[in-house]
Amino acid sequence: MIITDTHTHLYSEAFDADRDSIIQRAIDQGVTRFFVPAIDSTYTGRMLKLKDSYPENVFLMAGLHPTHVKKDFEGEIKHVEQLVKEHQYCAIGEIGIDLYWDKSLLEEQKEAFGKQIKLAKKLHLPIVIHCRDAFDEVFEVLESENGSGLRGIFHCFTGNLEQAHRALSYNMKLGIGGVVTFKNGKIDTFLSQIDLSNIVLETDAPYLAPMPYRGKRNESAYVMNVLKKVALLYDMDEEEVAKVTTENSMEVFGI
Repeated sequence: MIITDTHTHLYSEAFDADRDSIIQRAIDQGVTRFFVPAIDSTYTGRMLKLKDSYPENVFLMAGLHPTHVKKDFEGEIKHVEQLVKEHQYCAIGEIGIDLYWDKSLLEEQKEAFGKQIKLAKKLHLPIVIHCRDAFDEVFEVLESENGSGLRGIFHCFTGNLEQAHRALSYNMKLGIGGVVTFKNGKIDTFLSQIDLSNIVLETDAPYLAPMPYRGKRNESAYVMNVLKKVALLYDMDEEEVAKVTTENSMEVFGI
């Protein structure tokens, strides 16, 4: 059984003490494909080192995370553009809009999001979207960029059924992680109404650990808990859910 974690920050400082054992624990459970999103240029060296250490398992994204967008974000976008010229990346991400922490840079976040979508389309790469308290704003930018070449993953999807269908209309798949196991997560109430062909699994490690690890450091091995919950919701064998969601990730990333 091959399982894919489509969103994990394995280069995070949270794993500095035991990164190799964390990765090996996941691999031992069949989680052998790790898709790693970017935050900003300060993490580039860590990400490239991780890829060098696990060339067959780790696949990198390039991008500027919305919470790291500043008024002078252009330099970061140029860094992303340079990276994709020099190295092999599987996606532009994670990119998007986050209004949970700071609403003052909304226009800058929208502009950075749009520029990175354009870059992804130019390079024929998928995008991986971060959206927090910003569905309307994210959909506004997606609508302006809608059309040929737009595809990707709506990472850590936490919206309602209507928002799920709208996300799918932009050729996105839904990234389902630990939230699906939460008692108040809500997406478990309607997820099975979305065809499994539109779903990929993720952890967002070291964040958003699933039950029974909620509140603790997340890790890629815990995608198994997400898998079990999704299989339960769809009334399917875990192996079949792993197979379909991994195939879905292959469709998105081409890997």
